Amino acid sequence: MRSDLIFGALAHVKNRYQLCQLASKATRKLHKPNTRLQDTTNDVLVRFREASPAAPGSISPSGSIEQRRAA
Repeated sequence: MRSDLIFGALAHVKNRYQLCQLASKATRKLHKPNTRLQDTTNDVLVRFREASPAAPGSISPSGSIEQRRAA
């Protein structure tokens, strides 16, 4: 459940407001088209549970960085 993921992520981030801000930024960066936004959010919270999101470079996507272009 997502509440378990949130409480796990709070181990590294003490402020809930900061957790929401970091999670929303990371979700926007890591979201891939044609996938559910909920799955991306859950993946971000799992990453936050495993490592501190405030550390530099801890939220980079695996593999190459894709650049989006305006249509």
